[in-house]
Amino acid sequence: MLRYTLMRLGIFVGCLVVVWGLVYSGVAPRGLGDSNGMWIVLLSLVLSAPISFVVLRGERDRASAGIVQRVDRMKANLDASRSQEDVADDTARAQGQTS
Repeated sequence: MLRYTLMRLGIFVGCLVVVWGLVYSGVAPRGLGDSNGMWIVLLSLVLSAPISFVVLRGERDRASAGIVQRVDRMKANLDASRSQEDVADDTARAQGQTS
């Protein structure tokens, strides 16, 4: 997951540098008034999202598989813990009824 996040951040930073260069060279329009910085960041976000979606498809699938494995492991641990509690509770109730 960290690898995917860093790759996504790298694509955003790359887009930010390219958009900044285009805006300051006059190829892309500048923002209105003092909003130029916000314009560059927004345009970079809009450009980096579809690029990340296409380029990082395999990495996103690997990260998703890792998350699914962790969730399944946590569910298995929770079920095991729950069954141990049930056995202990059943044992305590059985001892309480015989006394």
